[in-house]
Amino acid sequence: MLWGALLYGVVNSVTLALVALGFNLTFGISGIANFSYGAMYVLAGYGTWMMLQRLGLPLLAAIPAMVLATALLGALLYRIVLVRVRGMVISEVIATFGIGLAILELFRYLGFIGFQYTLPVFADGSLQVGPLYLDLQRVFILIVGGSLTGFLWFFTRYTRTGLAFRGIAQDEYTALCLGIDSDKVATLSLSFGGGLCALAAVVILPIGTISVDAGYDVLLEALAVCIVGGLGSALGMVIASFVLGMAQSVTSLYMGSHWMMIVNLLAILLILGIRPSGLMGKQKELEERI
Repeated sequence: MLWGALLYGVVNSVTLALVALGFNLTFGISGIANFSYGAMYVLAGYGTWMMLQRLGLPLLAAIPAMVLATALLGALLYRIVLVRVRGMVISEVIATFGIGLAILELFRYLGFIGFQYTLPVFADGSLQVGPLYLDLQRVFILIVGGSLTGFLWFFTRYTRTGLAFRGIAQDEYTALCLGIDSDKVATLSLSFGGGLCALAAVVILPIGTISVDAGYDVLLEALAVCIVGGLGSALGMVIASFVLGMAQSVTSLYMGSHWMMIVNLLAILLILGIRPSGLMGKQKELEERI
């Protein structure tokens, strides 16, 4: 039983990292907390379902089409809305949360409610890991989560665009002096974040059903991981994902699955009370805050 909790704890941890990857990337580069992130996740799920069921597209065509569409939505979100309130944090939060709320409740109004909204698994079957069997879809989650994390690490360190991302994240004013367009980088960060969100959705949702409420859950999970790890910190996000993922798995084993979400809420409250900048976040010095 303990081995099962550890195994599924690892899967849950990678799932949390995959969910939070796009949110953390967007905030780390542009400083924008995209509170429509959960709505993008649900939109990607329902959009892929409609491409499969209504348009008859194969899965291998529907997935890249939906990832590109969600990435485009992220770019449009910045160019149409956020560029007008850039730098006004409260306005950014209200604008993105309002857009996300509108998308989610529109799906509810249109009747996208029920257990029939599911995505097909990539492959049937299971893989034996010790005394337990792990279905292949969860194996894909592990592969995609690890691959994306490694790719983003390489991308931000060894590509021109990635280095521009890091330059804006570290010192926007100096980057501007070097000719880096902050609006262009912010647009790309929202676009990349949307694409990563959609990719997470099409990989994770086949193990469950698509629902409007999943948007709120995903937003809370992404916030919990990023707040605990430190907003904008890639290493902190990975550490926080495994801390929360294993804690959720153990909590589910000994207390029941309905207590898993409480772990996220308690972690947020605890880290904000002890270390508001997060595990790997940079705490401002006292003289900088006076």
